[in-house]
Amino acid sequence: MESIDENIVKVARCEPTLVKVQAGKTYSWCTCGLSETQPFCDGKHKTIESLLFKPLRIAFEKDEDVWFCNCKRTNNPPYCDETHKISTGPKKANEPE
Repeated sequence: MESIDENIVKVARCEPTLVKVQAGKTYSWCTCGLSETQPFCDGKHKTIESLLFKPLRIAFEKDEDVWFCNCKRTNNPPYCDETHKISTGPKKANEPE
């Protein structure tokens, strides 16, 4: 297992990713920031000793463009709310939304 501070969310990027989502498809948004397939989960959180992180699964009712958060500090996961423009310091995994 990887030795990192498992309580801190890694900032993947300080900008959102635009994705054209498909109706009925389920997406797994990365919550730990370690995934190499941002903004989506690739299972990298499983390399963390404690399992505090799990992907947020979301399905959409219609085809649409969605801005997914990459800083992992949004107050409206998995959507970007531009928190990356004002965020300071690391967010803890158990920090309230």
